[in-house]
Amino acid sequence: MPLLDIRGLKTHFKTDDGWLHAVDGVDIAIDRGETVGVVGESGCGKSVTAKTVMKLIDMPPGRIVAGEVLWKGRDLVPLSAAEMRRIRAKEISIIFQEPMTSLNPVFTVGEQIAEGLRLHEQLSKRAALARAVEMLALVRIPTPERRVHDYPHQFSGGMRQRVMIAIALACRPQLVIADEPTTALDVTIQAQILDLLQRLKDEMGMAVMLITHAMGVVAEVAQRVVVMYAGKVVEEAPVRELFAHPRHPYTQGLIRSIPRMDLDVARKSRLEAIPGTVPKLIDPAEGCRFAARCRHAKAECLQATPPLREPVPGHKVACILDLQ
Repeated sequence: MPLLDIRGLKTHFKTDDGWLHAVDGVDIAIDRGETVGVVGESGCGKSVTAKTVMKLIDMPPGRIVAGEVLWKGRDLVPLSAAEMRRIRAKEISIIFQEPMTSLNPVFTVGEQIAEGLRLHEQLSKRAALARAVEMLALVRIPTPERRVHDYPHQFSGGMRQRVMIAIALACRPQLVIADEPTTALDVTIQAQILDLLQRLKDEMGMAVMLITHAMGVVAEVAQRVVVMYAGKVVEEAPVRELFAHPRHPYTQGLIRSIPRMDLDVARKSRLEAIPGTVPKLIDPAEGCRFAARCRHAKAECLQATPPLREPVPGHKVACILDLQ
């Protein structure tokens, strides 16, 4: 049984123009100790999927229309707010993509780390603060016994992200959802944060759902990749298989858009981009949602939404064309 099993999940939002199908029939499974990368352009539904798992979407205007979110076999969708609070941070935690807006500016970082510990593990204020110091040391913040009393604005961007990781891991959850954890950080700090996540994952034996639009990040840390486009999963495969044999035109476009120092310098070729933009998801029409941007599109691509099929074991693709 997978640790997390998302089945047919549909999350829609009511707007003045109609229902926006942000997540529209998503299936994702994550095993214990596994890192699964969820990739795609902005607006493809990655973050909404993560927030739906945690039940952090505003309802209304959001609504879980269909599907199941099975956590160790238990469906989270029908749970009450009180029941979800016992699961969040304790069993499943999330690292948000912008620490400056996620951290509370009027509380010290120690108080914010200790909050979850006092709630879920019933620690005293002093014991929780001592554990907060340990967590800051774990994420390699210098002089943690002093910095635990500092406020978020006294930390750099990279250090604030480390604080967010400390908050997420304080109760030693079994699954961490990392939603664009390296956004707005420079390349050196990105590498440090990714190395830190990988080290802590190995030490604590937790699973990671890594949401990103950077294919290079996924290639470095994930075991399996799920590619999302316009609210749907269009391809899923082990990371080596996906990069060696991408089958969906969208995945192929994402990989071709990655700069290649070994090839581009010699050929002096321009970086390839996918034409067009992600379609509006308000009452979308039938058919493949990538068809308008696909160089291989045919008339039948517009007639019905292609289902996920498995041409080779472990490699799923939602495309009627065989591009291998």
